[in-house]
Amino acid sequence: MEDEFSFSDSGGNMMNDEVKGFNPGLIVLLVVVGVLLAFLVGNYVLYMYAQKTLPPRKKKPVSKKKMKRERLKQGVSAPGE
Repeated sequence: MEDEFSFSDSGGNMMNDEVKGFNPGLIVLLVVVGVLLAFLVGNYVLYMYAQKTLPPRKKKPVSKKKMKRERLKQGVSAPGE
């Protein structure tokens, strides 16, 4: 009978041990996930802002040599030939 009382007392002590504090590994994991999430959200916000405010990129002019080569690939003769 005395064993049962001592078991319930140790059970009560176990409850106090669990409430003692957070697991340090969990805190590190939450901090890392929080920083990563903030980084990704920040990048997305900057990307959306840049899409609205920056002018579209200009395409490089295509050289006559490349235009000639593309026309030959398509089977259309280049002008002047």
